[in-house]
Amino acid sequence: MEDMLSKQMEFLIEIDKLKQVERRTKIMSGDRLENDAEHTWHLAMMALILQGHANADVDLLKVIRMLLVHDLVEIDAGDTFAYDTKGNVDKHERELSAAKRIFGLLPEEQAAELMELWLEFEHKESQEAKFASALDRLQPLIHNHNNNGDTWQKYGISSSQVLNRNREIADASDKLWDYAQQLVRKSVDQGILKES
Repeated sequence: MEDMLSKQMEFLIEIDKLKQVERRTKIMSGDRLENDAEHTWHLAMMALILQGHANADVDLLKVIRMLLVHDLVEIDAGDTFAYDTKGNVDKHERELSAAKRIFGLLPEEQAAELMELWLEFEHKESQEAKFASALDRLQPLIHNHNNNGDTWQKYGISSSQVLNRNREIADASDKLWDYAQQLVRKSVDQGILKES
């Protein structure tokens, strides 16, 4: 029991590093970059509030558990920018290696459970994984719309790139996909996202 607790504590101390992983998207007030821990919290809240818009019934607890786990790998692998085609080539391998190390800090049963959740999210193998992934796609879009397109403008992202990147939202929620498309149109109309 003592060994189990020490492993669990080691893991919990290690994952505090998520607070130091900066994302490319600024917080909505636009004065600094969001970190992965803030992103994770916001996604969990989105799941709690938006669950009723999923195309199919989802187990809310499972969705939240996936969201809490999905970016822990970025402690080692870093945040790969969604529109970085070169960085996305080896993203899965880097993140899988990180998952093995980080989850491996836990007792074997818990390590296997978190690895299974992470892989399910990555492969979008269930309605829960599809919904969690849809929220993960939608959240930065909401941020960019509300912070004057900061990341879009900084990296020269176009409306077609945003729509193509986020199209899979429809797999989990037609309503959220409609909302995402409306945000893209509004962003183009406001001149904060270039049309293409």
